[in-house]
Amino acid sequence: MTENPIEGLAFSGATFDSRSVKPGMLFVALKGDKADGHDYIPQALAAGAAGIIDGYDELDRIACEYRRSLKAKVVGITGSAGKTTTKELVKTFLSTVGKVHATEGNYNNHIGLPITILNCPKDADFLVLEMGTNHPGEIAHLCDVAEIDCALVTNVGTAHIEFFGDQDGIAREKGVVLERAREFGVVSKENARLEMLRGMCRGELVVADPRQEWMAKALEGVLPGEHNLSNACLAFALAERFGATKEGCSAALAGFSLPGARWRKSEKWGVTFIDDTYNANPDSMIAALDTLASTPCDGKRVAVLGDMFELGERSLELHRKVFGHAMKLGIPLVIGVGEMSSQCLCHLVYKDLKTLKKKFRLDVSAGDLVLLKASHGMHLGELLV
Repeated sequence: MTENPIEGLAFSGATFDSRSVKPGMLFVALKGDKADGHDYIPQALAAGAAGIIDGYDELDRIACEYRRSLKAKVVGITGSAGKTTTKELVKTFLSTVGKVHATEGNYNNHIGLPITILNCPKDADFLVLEMGTNHPGEIAHLCDVAEIDCALVTNVGTAHIEFFGDQDGIAREKGVVLERAREFGVVSKENARLEMLRGMCRGELVVADPRQEWMAKALEGVLPGEHNLSNACLAFALAERFGATKEGCSAALAGFSLPGARWRKSEKWGVTFIDDTYNANPDSMIAALDTLASTPCDGKRVAVLGDMFELGERSLELHRKVFGHAMKLGIPLVIGVGEMSSQCLCHLVYKDLKTLKKKFRLDVSAGDLVLLKASHGMHLGELLV
C-alpha cells in the first residue's frame, strides 16, 4: 500500500472501471458521454475501494502529487507513429537496469496517463509514459501532470493533421515533451523537423542514429521493418543513458512481442495474416507496406488497406499517396476498403467491410501473406473472426 500525499489515504492503485476495483484501490468517478462514474460509487465502495477521486481535475491533482512522491525517473514518449512499440522497447531495455512501470494498452490520454501514474509502485526505478494527442495543447497538459525527467519523440508525420494544420504544427505539439523534459530528450537524426525540435529542447538533446547494424541483427526474427529498427535505436539511446548495454538489451529482445493488434501473425484457410489494425496513419501505412513487400511468402502478398481518420482536407490526397506507394511496390493484390480508400487506385475496392467479408475468401489462396491495416474504427480485424 502507498500513502496518498494529499488525502492521507493508503491505496494500491486506481481505476475508473468499478468492475475492476480491488480492495485498497482508488475509484476514479468520471462523467463521460455515455455513462457517469458517480453512479457506480456504491459498487466501488462495496468492492473495497479505499477512496473516491471525484472528476478530472481531482484526478490530475492527486496524480501529480503522487508522481512527486515517486523516486522513479519519468519518461515521456510521443510521436506521430510508433509510440506504443517504442514504449514497449524502452520498457524492455530499462528493465535490464531497474524496475519499470509503463503505460498499458491505450492509456496514453488525459484519463489513462494519470491513472498509470497512480498505479506505479513506490519502488519503481522508471515510469514510462506514452503520450498521445490529436489536438493542440494536449501534450502540455499531460506534461503538467507527469513532470517528466526525459523524453523521446519517435517521428513527426501526418497523423491527426486535421487538427494541427501542417507538419510544423504537429512538430510543435510533439516537441513540448522536449521543452518539459528536465534532463534530456531523444530524437532521430533523420527527423525531418530536427532543427525545430532542437530549438525546443530544454535539456540535452540526444540525436540517435536510427540505422545501427547491431540493433538490426538483434531484431532479426523479432520485430521486422526499418521503422521498427528506428524505434529500437531510439529506445536504446534513451535506456543507455541509464546504464543499459547493447549486450543486455539484445538478450532482452528474446521473446519480445507487441500488445494488441500490432503486426500480429495468425493463420486461416492456409493464409498467413498480419493483423496491424490497432491504428493507422499515412506514415505507419507506408512503413507496414514496405515491411510486407520484403517479407517472404509462398504465395502472393496481399494488402487490405482501410480508411485512415482525422486527416482533414488532405484526407483523399494522403490516402492516394498510400495506395500509390502500395502499387509502386508491386504488391500483387491491393484492396481498398471504405469511403476514402475506394476512391484510390488499387486492384479491388469495397466500400464497406460487410461486402468485403462476403467475397474476401475468393480473393486469397493458401500460401498468401495478407496485411490488414486501417484505423481502428474500420474494424478490419473482423475478417479474422
